[in-house]
Amino acid sequence: MFHSGFVAILGRPNVGKSSIMNRFIGEKVAIVSNRPQTTRSRILGVAQGEDWQIVFVDTPGLHKPRTKLGEYMVKSAQDAKEGVDAVLVVVDGQRIGAGDQAILKDVSQMKCPKFAVVNKIDIVPPEKLMPQLATLNDCAFDEIFSVSARRGDNMDSLLHKIISVMPEGPRYFPEDMVTDQPERVLCAEIIREKALRNLSDEIPHGVGVEMMRIQKKSDTLTEIEADIYCERASHKSIIIGKNGAMLQKIGSEARADIERLLGTKVMLRLWVKVRENWRNRMSDLQTLGYGE
Repeated sequence: MFHSGFVAILGRPNVGKSSIMNRFIGEKVAIVSNRPQTTRSRILGVAQGEDWQIVFVDTPGLHKPRTKLGEYMVKSAQDAKEGVDAVLVVVDGQRIGAGDQAILKDVSQMKCPKFAVVNKIDIVPPEKLMPQLATLNDCAFDEIFSVSARRGDNMDSLLHKIISVMPEGPRYFPEDMVTDQPERVLCAEIIREKALRNLSDEIPHGVGVEMMRIQKKSDTLTEIEADIYCERASHKSIIIGKNGAMLQKIGSEARADIERLLGTKVMLRLWVKVRENWRNRMSDLQTLGYGE
């Protein structure tokens, strides 16, 4: 018998949802950073074994949106709850707050198997973790798991539990497929990840990446051109950096990851352009892949 199903990963921003999915998949299919709201769209990641396949649905963090991009992100997360076979609600073991409790209460009404996942236990001392876990005593979930996505603690136990509740079903995706994201989207996300990790606090939410060209020139070389969008001229100068140093750093780090993804050498050209208030314009959101 073959067991398969879809599992939504929900939670507030920056609790480690993408890290958990990447750990399950065994490959990096969703970008990660320490910035809230790194994930902007639903991303499917496929984990599979000899007699099972699980399609994880990584979602943007649930938050109160202040832009049309934020509204799109929250809608993507809410839509992910429809038709799934199980749900993981991820919380940060450092602090489980009112926002987390609201999500837990909402998801508790769902009829499918539900698991609360307390992440980042590798950086929380036991004396601080225990009071946080106590706040989950009344949540109507099937089981609570304390894990470290970064280190891998208890992740196998969580995966085995998820497999055990999957219904009999087909293999939804080919055995060699780990995500539904096309290469051009993965490349754009890698560039955005490197920008998130290198830029100062006020800039990341206003950064978007548009792939202008991706062309395989030979079996050993791929040429990529991409525009990095920001919302202010002052941000453009920061992204470029003195004598182009910051843009060069972002490009160098992105190129290394893209070369691993594509299996070829990569010639990467990046430009920085200002699009004021692009997060509130549907035409810009659709251009960058965030519109319906």
